[in-house]
Amino acid sequence: TPIKRFKNIAIVGGGNVAMDAARCAKRMGAENVYIVYRRSEAEMPARLEEVHHAKEEGIEFHLLRNPVKIIDDGNGQVCGIECLKMELGEPDASGRRSPVPVEGKFEILDVDTVISAIGQRCALEGFEALELNKKGIIAADETTFRTNLPDVFAVGDATNRGPGIAIAAIGEAN
Repeated sequence: TPIKRFKNIAIVGGGNVAMDAARCAKRMGAENVYIVYRRSEAEMPARLEEVHHAKEEGIEFHLLRNPVKIIDDGNGQVCGIECLKMELGEPDASGRRSPVPVEGKFEILDVDTVISAIGQRCALEGFEALELNKKGIIAADETTFRTNLPDVFAVGDATNRGPGIAIAAIGEAN
C-alpha cells in the first residue's frame, strides 16, 4: 500500500520534538508545515538552534495560537485546525509568561494533517508505589535505571529530568 503524502501539516507544540517532526515532514515533501504554539518564541522550550534550523528549512510559525478544534471534511479527513489567538499574561511557575485567550479571536489553518508534539505525562495506574521526584516524574537511578520497586526499571522522558531529546531516551533504552 503506498504511503499517502500530505501537503499541509500542523505540528502542535514548541519543543524539540515539534521542531524535529516539522523538519521531517518538510523533508518528506510536505508543501506547508506549520508550528502551532500557544506562547511566543521567547517562551518556546525548544533549543534555539532547533528553532533556527526549522525556520531555515521553511517551517512557518503560528505563535500565540491554541488549537481548539480539528476540522474534518465530513468524510473523516482532516481539512483544518481552528486556533484561538492568545496573548501573554503574567509568568507562571516555570517563569514563562502564561498564554491568555483573546476572546472571540480565531484563526483557521487549512491543513490535511495534525501532529501533536506536546508534553505528556505517564499513566501510572497500577504503579502507585513507584517513587516520584518533585516534578512528579519516576525517580530512577541514573546509571542502572532501577526504581524503588524490585525488578522495575524506568528510562527516557518518564524519569528524572523528564522530557528531553528523543534520541537520549532511545539511548537509555538500549
